[in-house]
Amino acid sequence: MNNQPGFKIYNRKNAKKIHADERIKNHKSFYIPQAEEEIKKQASRCMDCGIAFCNNACPLGNVLPDLNYLVSRNHWKKAFDILQSTNNFPEFTGRLCPALCEASCCLGIHQEPMTNREIELSIIEKGFEEGWVKPLNPVIRTGRKVAIVGSGPSGLAVAQQLARAGHHVTVFERAENIGGILALGIPDYKLEKWVIDRRIKQMEEEGVHFITHTNVGIDLSVEALTEKYDAICLAGGSTIPRDLDVEGRALDGIHFAMDYLTQQNLVNQGKEIPKEQRIDACGKSVVIIGGGDTGADCLGVALRQGAKQVFQLELMPQPPEKRTEKMPWPAWPMILRTNTSHEEGGERQWSIATKYFSGENGKVQKIHCIKLKWTQDNDGNRKMEKIEGSEFTLDAELILFAMGFLHPEQSNLLEKFGVEVDGKKNVKTDEQHRTNIPGIFACGDMRTGQSLVCKAIHDGRSAAKAIDQYLKNQ
Repeated sequence: MNNQPGFKIYNRKNAKKIHADERIKNHKSFYIPQAEEEIKKQASRCMDCGIAFCNNACPLGNVLPDLNYLVSRNHWKKAFDILQSTNNFPEFTGRLCPALCEASCCLGIHQEPMTNREIELSIIEKGFEEGWVKPLNPVIRTGRKVAIVGSGPSGLAVAQQLARAGHHVTVFERAENIGGILALGIPDYKLEKWVIDRRIKQMEEEGVHFITHTNVGIDLSVEALTEKYDAICLAGGSTIPRDLDVEGRALDGIHFAMDYLTQQNLVNQGKEIPKEQRIDACGKSVVIIGGGDTGADCLGVALRQGAKQVFQLELMPQPPEKRTEKMPWPAWPMILRTNTSHEEGGERQWSIATKYFSGENGKVQKIHCIKLKWTQDNDGNRKMEKIEGSEFTLDAELILFAMGFLHPEQSNLLEKFGVEVDGKKNVKTDEQHRTNIPGIFACGDMRTGQSLVCKAIHDGRSAAKAIDQYLKNQ
């Protein structure tokens, strides 16, 4: 390596992607990983700042300057050990995280920021290739039993941490797949499911016991769970989606995004879906309501299914392409982001509200919309106004709601446990993840609301620490 700092020599370089026309022919991952030498060059661009804003921005606290330094000097095993100490699942975040760290990178003030996410992914993938990813079994088992309800990223994190602390951990999942949104909600082209399977295998070797097809509160009573386990952690997701109460909502062909994405993941795994239940975009005009990542995931899947045309509508105005004075560095900038799905096709529209749906013979055929104008009052609050005479319609044989989630399901689990909820109907906890019921904790989206995978993993790790302390005090 040259002795000069890498940022003076190398420009930012990301992994190449298979061309959009080719990658939409299947549901496989389309990134082409960079060679080790190129990753080392990218790692050498790190400025090793006196104050590492990237480390502070990362919810997991990944020690990014150290990782970059070690990788640039070919010390991959040491980098792996440090990364593993802060992040249980770098292979998930390396594929799915929006890279909050890169937005706060000091280098990004005047140049393109570091490729931290890609470097982390390279570290963990090399760890698997070299056999460094091994079960971390405790020397002593405590004999204490902990039940985790939900196997999403937060539930997996709390389970792994507690198993490594010596407790007997059982994870209950109501679906047939372990992984929660990772397994059923994230499209395969973003996260192929073998990535999850190999991590689950490691966790099983560490002593974590997984039980699927078990809906706690229905298939297994709350009383049976509390009698058998010394502590319980509620780690389900925020699964109640936002809906639209407008005329025509009951027409066939209108679905929630997660139902659509889950079904395609199951089809990819070989499950047969009855024809009358299949949500298929092939040959159809598709409208996605919601401009976020979930909507973009629906766009990518619809294109792979052979949709005739796809529109993605967003209620809010189009964000700026670059930072403004209202979003200074190192804060996360609310700027326009182009998802890989947007590279593949479809059309995005902003400041659009849905008026109603119409159709024939009980099936949706059109969506009726109106354009919006956004203004701000003296306090900086946004105000929405409908633009008179701006109504328009779009052909829509399939409509997908991707407007986010409200809160976790209340019945069968939360109500039967008797845990309190906050004003947003999320599980109410203190700073130690404790609910109002002794011995019952909560973590992840179930207590914080819809969030990011990296934040869910961090919340699971934090909950595991609190539960471990609780069991020691007992």
